[in-house]
Amino acid sequence: MPGSVVMVHGLRTSSSMWRVQRLELERLGYTVITPDLPGHGSRMAERFTVAESVRTIERAVADGGPDTFLVGFSLGGYLSLHYAGLEERPVRGILAASCGTQPTRLILDGWRVGAAVIHRFSDRGLALNNFMVRRFVRDPDLANDVISGGVALEVMDDALRELRVLNLPRSLAAIDAPVWLVNGTLDHFRVQERRYLRAARRGRLVHVRGATHMVSVTRPEAFTRILVEALAQLP
Repeated sequence: MPGSVVMVHGLRTSSSMWRVQRLELERLGYTVITPDLPGHGSRMAERFTVAESVRTIERAVADGGPDTFLVGFSLGGYLSLHYAGLEERPVRGILAASCGTQPTRLILDGWRVGAAVIHRFSDRGLALNNFMVRRFVRDPDLANDVISGGVALEVMDDALRELRVLNLPRSLAAIDAPVWLVNGTLDHFRVQERRYLRAARRGRLVHVRGATHMVSVTRPEAFTRILVEALAQLP
């Protein structure tokens, strides 16, 4: 019996990125909940914090009810695992995509330096962001899904600083629900995926051949199939 699926988007994008998956899941009878994180999409004016992000996921899961399955991409994957690892949560399972590297302070501070340089551009980096999206997501409709809900240009420094508190191996070790770790074979964020898999109590690692970091839009059919198969395997 289909239940609810909460889908948490990535950094600088919004809930609009899940259009393809939403359509398929709703066709199959699932209730799909796609919240915007603080500082993103409809909440662009808010400051990003991990604490408010956790509250956002809590509210979405509560709206979904006891049969909720949690999906997160990149930032959304990190936050979903962090949320689920803090305490016992009412989720049947988690699919965490494109978040296969522990965000250490060294890595995050390096990204903050780069983001600060880009933020000095006259458009705060909007043109560069959209160029890179369209460069890696060749289908115009799918590229539009990534950016149509708004590009969070002001969120980078807050997000990269806030993510220092995350410890994903520790979170995974605390999660009793089944976890699917989904990464594109060309994703530069997958370098510690085996460490994640070892840490997980009930983990499964799934690769999407030829997919880059933005796996859900560069290989949407394969990603959606993996998601639907994961849902079908739930007890």
